[in-house]
Amino acid sequence: MKGVIKKISGPLVLVEGLENAKMYNVVLVGKLGLMGEIVRIKENTSYVQVYESTLGLRPGEPVKDTGMPFIAELGPGLLSSIYDGVQRPLKEFTSESDFILRGMSIPSLDRKKKWNFKPLVSEGDHVAFGSVLGIVKELGLEHRIMVPRGISGKVGKIKVGSFKVTDKITTVGGSKITLMQKWPIRLPRPISEKLPPKKKLRTGLRSLDSLFTISKGGSAALSGGFGVGKTVVLQSIAKFSDFDVVIYVGCGERGNEMADLLDSFSKLKKGELPLLNRTTLIANTSNMPVTARESSIYLGATIGEYYRDMGYHVGVISDSTSRWAEALREINSRLGEMPGEQGYPANLSSRIAAFYERAGVIRTFSNATGSLTLLGAISPPGGDFSEPVTQNTLKVVRTFISLNKKLSSRRHFPAIDWTSSYSLDGIGVDFPGWAFSLLNREAEIEEVVQLIGPDALQDKEKLVLLIGKLIREGFLQQNAFSKDAFCTEEKSEKIMKAIEIFKDFSFSSLANGASFEEISSNHFFMEILRLKNRSPEEFESQYKSLEEMLL
Repeated sequence: MKGVIKKISGPLVLVEGLENAKMYNVVLVGKLGLMGEIVRIKENTSYVQVYESTLGLRPGEPVKDTGMPFIAELGPGLLSSIYDGVQRPLKEFTSESDFILRGMSIPSLDRKKKWNFKPLVSEGDHVAFGSVLGIVKELGLEHRIMVPRGISGKVGKIKVGSFKVTDKITTVGGSKITLMQKWPIRLPRPISEKLPPKKKLRTGLRSLDSLFTISKGGSAALSGGFGVGKTVVLQSIAKFSDFDVVIYVGCGERGNEMADLLDSFSKLKKGELPLLNRTTLIANTSNMPVTARESSIYLGATIGEYYRDMGYHVGVISDSTSRWAEALREINSRLGEMPGEQGYPANLSSRIAAFYERAGVIRTFSNATGSLTLLGAISPPGGDFSEPVTQNTLKVVRTFISLNKKLSSRRHFPAIDWTSSYSLDGIGVDFPGWAFSLLNREAEIEEVVQLIGPDALQDKEKLVLLIGKLIREGFLQQNAFSKDAFCTEEKSEKIMKAIEIFKDFSFSSLANGASFEEISSNHFFMEILRLKNRSPEEFESQYKSLEEMLL
């Protein structure tokens, strides 16, 4: 089915003559065959958002409707791959050019590579959507080949050996089955049963694991202005958390940040293999077409759901959803639709909710348990949390991490503001209530200090400030580029235990007549501050001797 270009307005192209066109169908625009998607249909005119630069396009050029929506290719070869926002493999383009040439089309999955397939079912077995037919070893991970959507019945003759992703391995109900399947990115994959999230995600960041818990299968958002460390926190979660698979979506990110991420992931190891072997990168950087940002997040969620359906715990990290929302705003304005607050689409709230609703813990159709955790960064202009993207995200996520500019200016990283962050998955699960109360009391005293100065404080109030500093610098502060970048649960508990013993010792000494100066000059204070930077071998011996002396 073909039409012709009527009008061009930036990435929006108006096309006439596409009969029986459907919303979200993929079309090939112009003589170069630029990839686009139908976003509105009005009488005989189709409105197409083009995922590539429209420079040089002219009215009258042909437009071809593929008759299919934007579909992701799912199969062996996804891990360690780097895609753009429309799942074009960026590694394959480097042989042609350092940049993606317009109109170029390369299959998302390698059509030449062969994979060793081992069946888990026999001929004559009855299977349905989601049933596991066999496994393929994919970079140390068991890639489970599942029955695609809309297919069920008896298994035909099943093959064993090495196959390309397009080779026939068996039939189910008379339908050909290959190692690869396809799925529309905007359509969430169906589930057998949704389960409540019960397991905590271990990130290695004390401030998250102890104060603001993220559950496996939960949703979380990190919000903060420019330079507060959102990307570093998300990259730390991707590096050290106990996900089986990580899908990292760089939505409008700077190219150098994605390059650094790729370099560090290839050097870090998870088990015996590089972390990159458990990761899929979707790099829709800031110099790429803005309209492709809109699809990049859905692509990441779809790949994540695919591995979740195999029974894995998957994390999809989107940096940042603000730039995704900006792409929605640009498309909305090009379409001439009625804008909502600050020019964003009127349905921004439902779009954000629909994305985060794809998170969850599920029982798969093969009776396994998998989870999809969604984490998104928000970059509010000027750090204003009252803007629409932040406010609409607050309504749907289970964990909200607020990053504070004042903390980052004081070189306190991660700059997580414990007064405005929250978690519905268990606030203070590993963080004692006295410590949280003391931090709040410290904030109140600091306000008084700004008015009357520190000299007017009583020794008890000075001691609150001292122990508050110990909690902040000795426990919450964590350098992402040091040996303290990852902290085990056991180490966190022992550091907090040492602080609690010092707190009890200090207040007891003060009550028995000791002065604040005597307590603050005690060497225990500095020893506890240094505790977090000790190597695992040094930490155990240092903690034991410190605990004995304090007690």
